[in-house]
Amino acid sequence: MPSRILLLSANRCTDPDPVFPLGLAHINAALRTGGHAVRWLDRLWNFDRLAETLREFQPEVVGIGLRNIDDVLIRQREEFYDELSALVAAIRQHVSAPIVLGGSGFSIFPERLLALTNADYGIAGEGEPGILALLDVLKNGGDFACVPGLVHRRDGAIVINPSEPGRLDMALTEADRPSEIARHYLQASDTLNLQTQRGCHYLCCYCTYPVLEGKSNRRRPPEVVAAEMESLQRQGAKFVFIVDSVFNSSARHVTEICEALLRRNVKLAWGCFLRPRGLTADLLDLMARAGLTHIEFGTDSFCDTTLQTYAKHFVFEDVYQSSELARARKLNYCHFLICGGPGETMATLEQGFQNSLRLKNTTIMAVVGMRIYPGTPLFAQAVADGVIAPDADLLAPAYYLAPGLTGEAIFTKLREFARLSSAWIAGDPAPGYRELLQRLRKRGVAGPLWSYLPVVQRLWPTPSVSGTK
Repeated sequence: MPSRILLLSANRCTDPDPVFPLGLAHINAALRTGGHAVRWLDRLWNFDRLAETLREFQPEVVGIGLRNIDDVLIRQREEFYDELSALVAAIRQHVSAPIVLGGSGFSIFPERLLALTNADYGIAGEGEPGILALLDVLKNGGDFACVPGLVHRRDGAIVINPSEPGRLDMALTEADRPSEIARHYLQASDTLNLQTQRGCHYLCCYCTYPVLEGKSNRRRPPEVVAAEMESLQRQGAKFVFIVDSVFNSSARHVTEICEALLRRNVKLAWGCFLRPRGLTADLLDLMARAGLTHIEFGTDSFCDTTLQTYAKHFVFEDVYQSSELARARKLNYCHFLICGGPGETMATLEQGFQNSLRLKNTTIMAVVGMRIYPGTPLFAQAVADGVIAPDADLLAPAYYLAPGLTGEAIFTKLREFARLSSAWIAGDPAPGYRELLQRLRKRGVAGPLWSYLPVVQRLWPTPSVSGTK
């Protein structure tokens, strides 16, 4: 028997751009193919219709997706889960339907968030198998212990069932991205998103991808990805971001995806996260022909010593060669850095800056401190170093800074780098950035705008160190 399901995207993060709730689209596809009736509401668009929709639709289950816990910025520490309890209470004023939490943010802290919000259930990890199995048990009876990834109460305790991989062989269609919600995100940046694989076999010390999706890569069929890209194009996207933790986890995977896009003659610009190792001229040429315009390198450091302690398994020379390959093809590319993690010192920061001067036509976006998450190698190190207690409540953001470093000292150093090189972006954007961003969007510029940040930095230079907050 089909059920009526209301899906709610609780994400309210809009910096630098609002991001379409792709996880709910995958849940929608699973529910749609299972014959269920689904409606959506989005915190950034039409949550004002919540009470009306609950009364009119009378959902039998309400699913809430939480994408982010916080902004992972050591100074701002904006939290995005704090409205969940009030949302659960508001839903219960209108319907008695079970409330199910899910999403990547929830899956990092499933027990804590279920207890905090008093929701009925949660699904940790990939949600497609779990939501279908849960609906079957709720409708027909059965054992909750058989529901993959289910977070539920048993004998006064919260327990979590083992998770199960979701299906990756089905393309999302326009039916899985409600048109009025998709239009909201397209109006913001002309951008939608897709995923070509799940899991990550790399072991970066701070990263939650292996915790959330598993430590092995499971790849979607190339023709499925190309068909989904066509669907995004039909829906009006001018730019697509591939959200894989690392798109180039396999040269063969990248090649097959790009060849499928070319066979279908998809005409969309796209960007992705790339690991700055293993790239070749031929591979980047193929990617550019298939539509690649923007590369976001998860570099983390420009110093070999720090890269080793971060468990990145590449060196700066790999970073330099990858950057040069991108520059030669006139691709927009940037590097994300995490400053102050394990093994960092003022000397390694300085070495990283000197190395960065070899990079041309790039943007370098640096944050201070590593957000500590449970289940990661960084968590174990933070406990061993006495940064946190073994039973620390990490729902409230906690950050690792290497012994001998302070956040203010690192910010001061980064601002020094930014004054010497406009490629370095540290701290809040320059005053003119927001105005420039709005002007570019009005002119129809789609996709990421970080390539304009060095220009902004030259026009509105970073304040002197004495003016640092």
